[in-house]
Amino acid sequence: MHQYDVSDPMNPKLTGKVEIGGITAKNKHSNGKNFAYGPQMVEISRDGKRVYWTNSLYSSWDDQFYPDDEGGQMVMANVGENGGLTLDENFYVNFPDGYRSHQIRLEGGDCSTDSFCYPSV
Repeated sequence: MHQYDVSDPMNPKLTGKVEIGGITAKNKHSNGKNFAYGPQMVEISRDGKRVYWTNSLYSSWDDQFYPDDEGGQMVMANVGENGGLTLDENFYVNFPDGYRSHQIRLEGGDCSTDSFCYPSV
């Protein structure tokens, strides 16, 4: 995942980067555990201080592209006040084999996709 400062849209600047998972690189989580496949679904907390992602898109596609059925994971990165992303070593959800994680929904509407529920946003 790359984070860019786009305050000047014609001159974006890379401000943060996290590499995890992947088909060929297979970058591990900073806690040393595997992150199967690659990041798929991404959510940003409403306060912009956390980024969550999971590794499942659609189960039928997952079964085709990743037939090993390793189970799903969910991870989180903390966002620095002046940019930058850091994986949270203590936030790593490993679902049992055969289970996959898709959309992230936090109670209380903490994520970006829940904004439509709040007319004041």
